[in-house]
Amino acid sequence: MQTTLTPRERVRRALLRQEPDRVPIHEHPWASTLTRWRAEGLPAHVPPADYFGFEIAALSANCTPRLPAQVVAEDADHITVRDEYGSLVRDYRDKATTPEMIEPAVRTRDDWERLKPRLRPDDTRVDWDAARKRYEHERAAGRFVVFSNGVGFNRLQRYMRTDELLMAIGTDSEWVRDMYDTIADLVMVMCDRMLQRGFAFDGVWLSCDLGYRNALFFSLRHYREQHHPMMCRLGAFLAERGLPWILHSCGRVYELLPALIESGVACLQPLEVKAGNDVIALKRQYGDQIAFMGGIDVRVMAGDDPHALEEEIATKLTAAKPGGGYLYHSDHSIPKNVSLAQFRRVLELVRYYGRYD
Repeated sequence: MQTTLTPRERVRRALLRQEPDRVPIHEHPWASTLTRWRAEGLPAHVPPADYFGFEIAALSANCTPRLPAQVVAEDADHITVRDEYGSLVRDYRDKATTPEMIEPAVRTRDDWERLKPRLRPDDTRVDWDAARKRYEHERAAGRFVVFSNGVGFNRLQRYMRTDELLMAIGTDSEWVRDMYDTIADLVMVMCDRMLQRGFAFDGVWLSCDLGYRNALFFSLRHYREQHHPMMCRLGAFLAERGLPWILHSCGRVYELLPALIESGVACLQPLEVKAGNDVIALKRQYGDQIAFMGGIDVRVMAGDDPHALEEEIATKLTAAKPGGGYLYHSDHSIPKNVSLAQFRRVLELVRYYGRYD
């Protein structure tokens, strides 16, 4: 019988494609989901990570232009804000969806050049006292602590409309590469500054959505020419520091697996089922080269068929966990149509079927 591991040990083994004592557990409920769960019995004074036993904790630095955010309009359901990127965005009050871009901060290269000086590293990008307190709490809880931030195409969508960014990818590759590199450079320097101040991260979690429901946002050729060099630089930086990295990328991204492996990604998350990502097939084809996190369909979680839920978890965990290299997560995040009782059942099944006997 295996020794019970700490969350930190368990996650590290899974990322290195070694078998732990059980599949690690991590999750991201929506804010609106937590509101529902509080009403259904989730204690108000207990952080969800502590209550449910989530095993990864993320700390970050502010890598935005840090423009003053200002509420422009609001009603019962929505709030419109000029955000810290300089973009005007409209969102639901419960932040249950991706914000709507009304007016982007960047439409031209001149717009970018005006913002670029605001993307220089400095120590004021971290609230050091709050970060230290949080770090010590997560260390005491035994969690796997990561430096987290956003990079690449997905981060640029905070500055630009998606259609205008895609036009730039097709017509001005030099500008696009400069934007990718500027943001990545800031993220790397701020990660280093936190390391130098004693934040001994176990890994890194970078977010960069690269696909939508049906395909990649842009061609594999454009990815290779423009995005991939930046990812490889990130990978080399993290490898030098012994930090395995998790890449969050929503959408249909399975075509990118060879390139992601080349750049050093240790784990791909969240494997959206509705976008055609199949954790069983991915594990079969690439499981000796990269770990996977996610792939558990939230639509089944929200359903009322207990047999379908058990089959979803039992089938996927049984196929994905051998040899290590699998961590539990939903295939995106937990929406508010999943009850607290249903989510407790999910975790009960994951702990049962995720054991390594």
